[in-house]
Amino acid sequence: MKISKTIFTLFLVAISTMSCSSDDGTDGKDGIDGQTGATGTANVIYSAWLTAPTAVAETIDGTSGMSTSIVAPQLTEDILSKGTVLVYMSFGAGNYPLPYTSTAGGFANTITAISTVKKIKLFRFRHDAGGTVNLPTTLSWRYILIPGGVAAATAKTAKPDYSKMSYQEVCARFNIQP
Repeated sequence: MKISKTIFTLFLVAISTMSCSSDDGTDGKDGIDGQTGATGTANVIYSAWLTAPTAVAETIDGTSGMSTSIVAPQLTEDILSKGTVLVYMSFGAGNYPLPYTSTAGGFANTITAISTVKKIKLFRFRHDAGGTVNLPTTLSWRYILIPGGVAAATAKTAKPDYSKMSYQEVCARFNIQP
């Protein structure tokens, strides 16, 4: 009787091993593994570091300042309405997200980006409304366009607030060369 139990046990082990073979070619209905996606930036679009034309005086919403624009050919209405547009300024040894506030020229002022289809306006204004501070052509600019995807279903899956991430964190997240 011991031999029969041993043979029966070996038989069960052999059958269960064969039925769990990884080369069956079919997966169960639930829990099918998806294919690994390619590493990269998905649909994220980013520019090289750009220079902008000489700024000119302009008034926007009653605020006087200096403005110039950079061309962003891939910036669409769909990205404006569903995605995220990030703009960075580079000077000295750093890269800074817009809006950027400083005391350049001896006055508190802010440089901000105003995005429209295919164009990003760069606008610098003084906080005291007492004139303008130049927007030098020596500054470099880079934009990152993050198209919208599937709407988040819950707070756990909501998209990160990229405006609170450093330039280096955004580049690391989307595999962008700084």
